Amino acid sequence: MQYKIQGEPMPVVICNLEAGESMITERGSMVWMSPNMKMETAAGGIGKALGRMFSGEAMFQNIYTAEGGPGMIAFASTFPGAIRAVEITPDKPIIAQKSAFLAATRGVDLSVHFQKRAAAGFFGGEGFIMQRISGSGIAFLEIDGSAVEYELQPGQRLIVDTGNLAICDASCTIDVQTVKGAKNIFLGGEGLFNTVVSGPGKVTLQTMPLSSFAGAVASRMPSKG
Repeated sequence: MQYKIQGEPMPVVICNLEAGESMITERGSMVWMSPNMKMETAAGGIGKALGRMFSGEAMFQNIYTAEGGPGMIAFASTFPGAIRAVEITPDKPIIAQKSAFLAATRGVDLSVHFQKRAAAGFFGGEGFIMQRISGSGIAFLEIDGSAVEYELQPGQRLIVDTGNLAICDASCTIDVQTVKGAKNIFLGGEGLFNTVVSGPGKVTLQTMPLSSFAGAVASRMPSKG
């Protein structure tokens, strides 16, 4: 499979497949394809389907296969930002924000990943439930806004506002911590929780999560009455 990512800030990834090669996607992100791409919808097992649902994705996957010769298929981002291609290997799974998954080659698996402190996490917004992407292949992930990358050393920590963590290596430890001080909580405008990422591993942050964008727009909408 060969691919090209183009068109930021509303990017699309165009994949060119050999005969018999397949791509999977979790939602209606296909925007165009050659006529010989055959679509099949499957759950991939009830356990995996439920895991995808809890991680913010659809229970069913669409599988597109090039039949009778080479094929082409394109997947578009749903929000202004970037698309990142990440190579997944059995010894190097990754953790991603829920709804980050766009498409992947067949052989890539999605499951739910919970942060360590469930009691705090249930109130931590999109930072609590994330996706674990494993298996073998290439995964295409959506980044909201611009992407900023860090390589954390063992024990090195990064405190991230909830929702700004887009991707990290599964070797990283992810936790949720409460913002300290009543004045900071009620007057600081930063929410109740932050996400703490500890190395070793690569971390990709996003500058404008969809939830932050929606909140900014809502705050500027005229009130009724």
